[in-house]
Amino acid sequence: MTPRPTSSHILDVAERLVQSRGFNGFSYADIAATLSISKPALHYHFPSKAELGLALVQRYEQRFFEALSAVDDRDAPARLERYASLYAGVLREERMCLCGMLAAEYTTLSEPMRQSVVHFFERNKEWLSEVLTQGQRERTLTFAESPREKAHMIISCLEGSMLVARLYGDLDMFQTTAATLLAGLSAGVGEITNTAG
Repeated sequence: MTPRPTSSHILDVAERLVQSRGFNGFSYADIAATLSISKPALHYHFPSKAELGLALVQRYEQRFFEALSAVDDRDAPARLERYASLYAGVLREERMCLCGMLAAEYTTLSEPMRQSVVHFFERNKEWLSEVLTQGQRERTLTFAESPREKAHMIISCLEGSMLVARLYGDLDMFQTTAATLLAGLSAGVGEITNTAG
């Protein structure tokens, strides 16, 4: 079995650090110590922390939407349940949404990182808007707002619920909020589980 490239190991460690401490809460020294490599070795792969951060966001977005693509052929309620389960899966590992953490530090990020974080959330809105429109067409979802307005509300609710659940160390608190949110859109949506794999 071929080992992952060192750059992948660096991104894995950096992602965990951002999701638990925030982007400004770690340094290259933390990554180097975890991987038992030198800081110059880190700079070889990612010359600056801003470049590392940009690579993190881009990889996170790609993996997030690859996970959602597994339910592309399902009905709208099932797709929404999958969406919420991705948040629950991250929280279960005692982490936060990478881009949610970065959004809290938005003013301190490089311009390319800012644009990439905004792109992640805009793509979320587009995906959710499409699913909500599908649900209206299928008559499986009901809501008064426009699909884009509702999409914004769903993202805000899930991101905020993660923060509060983390504060209390209570995954059930998040799951209850997410299930209630989805139940308000569609009858018969059960408890959110981690199906992200």
